[in-house]
Formats: sequence, structure tokens, C-alpha cells
Amino acid sequence: MAATLLYQGHGSLRITTGDGKVIYVDPYAGTGYDKPADLILMTHGHGDHTKDELIATKNADCRKITWVEALAGGKHQTFDLGYVKVEAVEAGYNKNHNVTQCVGFILTFANGVQLYLSGDTSTTPQMDTFAARGLDYAFLCCDGIYNMGIAEASACAKKINAKHSIPYHMVPGKPYDEDVAKQFEGPGRILLPAGEELVLE
Repeated sequence: MAATLLYQGHGSLRITTGDGKVIYVDPYAGTGYDKPADLILMTHGHGDHTKDELIATKNADCRKITWVEALAGGKHQTFDLGYVKVEAVEAGYNKNHNVTQCVGFILTFANGVQLYLSGDTSTTPQMDTFAARGLDYAFLCCDGIYNMGIAEASACAKKINAKHSIPYHMVPGKPYDEDVAKQFEGPGRILLPAGEELVLE
């Protein structure tokens, strides 16, 4: 079965895998924190990405992978948890986000679907390698204040060439901004308002 992604707004996601495992990414926005967590991912240490206290329950074997573990020894790490493979990838490359303290993630689910989450970033050199991977979904931040804006995010989407490109992490203080989202361009563009779900297939 396919995983289902709930976009909570801003940079926050909840993913329920086909076998019922629950993954939270950058908890902060939204209200969908009622499902017990099996995995919590955090791309960096800013307060709008690290509110895991919002998660009502964590299963006994819940794993939390932050940018610290993901960059252990100064190298981007991979974690194969069975129900999902988590690969840390480059993020940062702007004055607000140091590459040694930030990551993005590529998640590969049991059915082979690959999901890229940029985290807070501008263009990274590693993005040049992503097209060859044939990614299925790419979420790209585009706030244009602390990270890359719409034009740069759109250029990254075209470079990455995932089957579906999705803007997120838009105007600070707003879970989602339709006007900003509509300016985003990329292969297989999907506009996903906060509170809506996407089946990853």
C-alpha cells in the first residue's frame, strides 16, 4: 500500500506508511499530531522545525533523527528502518542556514516511492545528482526571506526533475500561501494546501 502524506503547513508533514508507521517531519505547524509517532525527523534546529512536544504520543521504539545524527562525523548519513529508508542530503547554502547544521531528506518507502524534502535551503550542489535518481516527489521551500524564493525553487524543481514538484515553507507566519504557491513552476506541479493529504504512489 502507498503512504499518505498530510501537509500540516509551513515545513511540517505527517506521513503514514502503507503498513501504518507514522513519521513526523519538522513538527511545528498544524494540528495533526494525534497519531503515535514511530519516527520523527528534524532538518535543523530552528524553533519552527523542532516542536516535537506537539506529538501526543511516541511509541516505545520511536526513533528521532535530527540534523545532528544525520550529519554524524560531518557526513550525510543513511538510516534503513525497514519501513522507510532515510537519506540525509545537503541543505543550507545561505546566510541563515549553515550546511554543517542543516539537512534535507530523501525518503524511500517499501513500494519504492522516493520523496525529497528540501528542508530550509537555497540551491545545493547535490541537487545536480537528483535527476538521475528518478525521484517521485520533491518538496521545495520557497519563502524568499530566509531561504530561496519562488524563482530559485522553480529552477531547482526543473533541475531535480521529479515526477511531481510541490512548494512548501512559504510566507513566514502563514501555514500556506496560495498566491505564492501559484507562482511556483516545476515538473508535475502539485499545489497542496495546509491540512490536505497526498497519496504517495
